[in-house]
Amino acid sequence: MIDFDDLGAEEVCEVLANARYPNRCISPDVKSVETREVDWSDEHPLNHSATAESAYRELFGAEERET
Repeated sequence: MIDFDDLGAEEVCEVLANARYPNRCISPDVKSVETREVDWSDEHPLNHSATAESAYRELFGAEERET
């Protein structure tokens, strides 16, 4: 999750845990939190679908997700 609202890690976990999902079939349990600060602008690679995945991998070293 990208914290566009500057909630902070603790509040993001609270929001995810307390969201009202349809028929309560989803029950998230946050296992870990990693944060990175970036200088944000409308042109930032995370803000565009064509470049968001690679920008995320660059920031967090995550493997590519299967679609």
